[in-house]
Amino acid sequence: MKKLTSTFILLFFITGIKAQTVFVKSAKITFEKKVNLQRQMADNTWISDDAKDKMKKYITTLWNYDFNETTSSYKAQKKETAVSDNSFFFSSGENTAEMYTDLSKNKRVIKKAIMGEDFILPDTIPHLDWKMMHDVRKIAGYDCRKAIGIINDSVYVVAFYTDEILLKGGPEGFTGLPGMILGLAIPRYNTTWFATKVESINVPIYTVAEPTKGKRADNEKDFKKLIDLYTRYDDKKNPQKLEDIKKQLYGLTL
Repeated sequence: MKKLTSTFILLFFITGIKAQTVFVKSAKITFEKKVNLQRQMADNTWISDDAKDKMKKYITTLWNYDFNETTSSYKAQKKETAVSDNSFFFSSGENTAEMYTDLSKNKRVIKKAIMGEDFILPDTIPHLDWKMMHDVRKIAGYDCRKAIGIINDSVYVVAFYTDEILLKGGPEGFTGLPGMILGLAIPRYNTTWFATKVESINVPIYTVAEPTKGKRADNEKDFKKLIDLYTRYDDKKNPQKLEDIKKQLYGLTL
């Protein structure tokens, strides 16, 4: 009888904990994007070793990720914060890059600057195959489970997601896990993204809108103009393949 009573109390306690779990449907997440500049420039031959030694190790920028139950908007904060003072390698101007996703329609819209002009590129959400791992890490107050994926055929991506945030989204163009990606690392790109803050308490349901300021490239004529601009300074004797250009324009990172 005592054993039965203890089991009942334990089940009641576990049920009570689960009942108190608040699943986030709408919030603002601040992501810190960090690039290891020294590693990224290590094989660069046109920068002297002396200049490399004087570089700060990291460039850090902050990004806002606003979302509701189906859509999200990811863009750089208006005034970027750079840990590095290497102005030659880091532009202190406003970063206009932006990515909008609508998971209910399998749709995304990318906004990026190409040769000084902002372009808007409609696209579908790329599919990624993830392998679930057992590692757990706490990020911005949430227990996050580890997953590993591959992009561009051979580039490994390490992600940490929480199922307490219902939208299956994440920074840049990464989606497809059973919840929100709060941590991301691409070792080959020497880049990490980690949430530093999740503002979900008393946050209203955000109305997330597509980017509109920029030249659209959603028909054949406009896309050809974009390609011509993008490849203006390429070696004309050894032109890039169109498929490779598209991968660069529609890549998973802004």
